[in-house]
Amino acid sequence: MIMLNSMAVNKVLLAKPRGFCAGVEMAIKALSWMVRVFEPPVYCYHEIVHNKIVVDRFSKLGVIFVDDPTQVPLGSPIMLSAHGSAPSVVAKSKEVASISINAVCPLVTKVHHEVKTRSSKGFEIIYVGHHGHDEALGTTAVAPDSVKLIESVEELEALKIAGPDIALITQTTLATDEWREIADRAKEIYPEIWSPGKSDLCFATTNRQAAVRELAPLADATVIIGSANSSNTIALAKVAARVSNRPVYRVNTAAELPDDLSGTIAVTAGASAPDELVDEVIAKLTPSDGVEEVHVVDEDEYFPPPRELRDFMKKLTTALAVIMDLDPEVATSPLEADPSVTASDTLYQLR
Repeated sequence: MIMLNSMAVNKVLLAKPRGFCAGVEMAIKALSWMVRVFEPPVYCYHEIVHNKIVVDRFSKLGVIFVDDPTQVPLGSPIMLSAHGSAPSVVAKSKEVASISINAVCPLVTKVHHEVKTRSSKGFEIIYVGHHGHDEALGTTAVAPDSVKLIESVEELEALKIAGPDIALITQTTLATDEWREIADRAKEIYPEIWSPGKSDLCFATTNRQAAVRELAPLADATVIIGSANSSNTIALAKVAARVSNRPVYRVNTAAELPDDLSGTIAVTAGASAPDELVDEVIAKLTPSDGVEEVHVVDEDEYFPPPRELRDFMKKLTTALAVIMDLDPEVATSPLEADPSVTASDTLYQLR
């Protein structure tokens, strides 16, 4: 029996910015180069990003995701995920792998540096993050004896810290309101608490939340595209629910959309969700009056490929130039054209 689409959607309000952030762009394109250059399997410590479709696509190409670098056969290539890894994981990966590429987002690296610096100065560190999340696991492991992980105001109030040197640091992908509530209470309890001059919250996280905060109240329902284990995606859903009394749906794919949506629908995507999923959702919604892209904030950040990958590709290009009797001094790595190709395009081509 053929199931007909019973939706009566008039318009889609499409958030901009949405989807892949600069850190995800960097990580996905880096792993895409890995699967092109190396024979399978290529190993990856943790999911490269928290999106089921992305992970499944790489798995089909021979990428094996592991939870411990000791699971990687000696001499195999390995990539470390965008969420950041514990120092012990980084060190072990270099020991076992033929090449180890650390695709950590530079904004997560900033947080790791803050933890390391404050810890070395004797600070007790309150780290606001989600228990069990890959980013939180990697960050707390930087200084495990100094860091206390909390996820709520209640957990904050249950802490017993004598001080006086206390720092407040956060996971990059939290909901802005969620973070602000905890940060304000922490300053009430510990008036002299240290926090970074520039917020640890990722610019892409705050930008996407600003966009959904503007769109959700204008719509009859809001659709958030992204996986359940994506912290920034869940944060988007929380923000949408907070600013609107209309339904909010988080979906992995268009197949998970409710069949009875109608009116004006706001659509956005978490920082780990590729463009093709957005296109599929809009195609299924089939808005009779079309799509209006609502531009909330400019976003043009670009992170270059991981240093280890750039160095490897430069050596490979130079070696090929010698073999082909070309001038190694003028040989250029294809990675140098990286900004011109999006990760969504790259991922789509890997199908």
